[in-house]
Amino acid sequence: MTVLLPLFIILVASIFQGSFGLGMKFMSPLKWEAWWLIHSFVAMIILPFVWAYAVVPDLFSAISAAPLSAIYLGMFFGFLWGIGGIMFGKSIPFIGISLTYGIVMGSCSAVGSLIPLFGMENVTELAAFPYILAGVFIMLIGVGITAFAGILRDKENKSESGSNLKLGLLIALISGVLSALLNVGFVEAQPVGEIAQTYGALERNSSLAVWVVVLWGAFIMNGGYALYLLVKNKSWDSFTVLKSAKAYRWAALSAIFWFGALGVYGQGATLMGEMGPVIGWPILLGVSLIISNIWAYLNNEWEKNSNSFKWLLLGLLVLILATLVLGVANGK
Repeated sequence: MTVLLPLFIILVASIFQGSFGLGMKFMSPLKWEAWWLIHSFVAMIILPFVWAYAVVPDLFSAISAAPLSAIYLGMFFGFLWGIGGIMFGKSIPFIGISLTYGIVMGSCSAVGSLIPLFGMENVTELAAFPYILAGVFIMLIGVGITAFAGILRDKENKSESGSNLKLGLLIALISGVLSALLNVGFVEAQPVGEIAQTYGALERNSSLAVWVVVLWGAFIMNGGYALYLLVKNKSWDSFTVLKSAKAYRWAALSAIFWFGALGVYGQGATLMGEMGPVIGWPILLGVSLIISNIWAYLNNEWEKNSNSFKWLLLGLLVLILATLVLGVANGK
């Protein structure tokens, strides 16, 4: 049970992660920057604080007692993750959403797992080492196949993307690497969680204090960029546009899904011990890709695309296999 429980927790987190994007279909009539400022403030400031404050005794004393290096590194990597998220959106006009998503998810999964792995001592001597490498490699194959399925679907639907392929690929790859740094920030800020435990927080809940710190940095980038666009585009009046209640609700609901994923993932990864961020991160992203495609299917996004849908099913099966291999690594 001690092995299966954290794995189950991360699978639950994957459901949240794979579902938060639904809210982006309901941004209208708000401008992107207005919707994103609301979403990021709720997801990265309000929810982490409320949840952590509820379960971590004397939260801010615990954070202030942590080493400054852990706090600043956590915030720094959170900030870099924010840049990666913005670059994700910039690459879509060049290469399309399917290829962008595939490259970003693949590189984010691999880099976010392998950086913490090779930061450990005597890593090659660990019994789980070959299983982790195999799981990440299989995960990359699965992500690649699902991306290929998306590209085929776009061609079948005669969707067009920009012509600058090389630039789009480069931006997407950089986005994936930077996006992986959210997990690196979680690892680097672990001393915050350790201090929180000395203040009486349960082991699994101590991860929430870690996210408070990391997401401060993330919000500085995301909120700052949204404010920049609001000033640049003079779109402040978007907040008062008529019939925007639905967009506001989805901005908040999407934020709940998004931080719900990170909060629950952090608990599962913490219970896994030192290998948690290494094994849990690719499972989180791989299974969330399965969930997001299930939502896409239910929303008829694969309707009349039988050939590409077969490739999608193959990709999802490979992702399931990768999850099983990483689950075995967790038991080693």
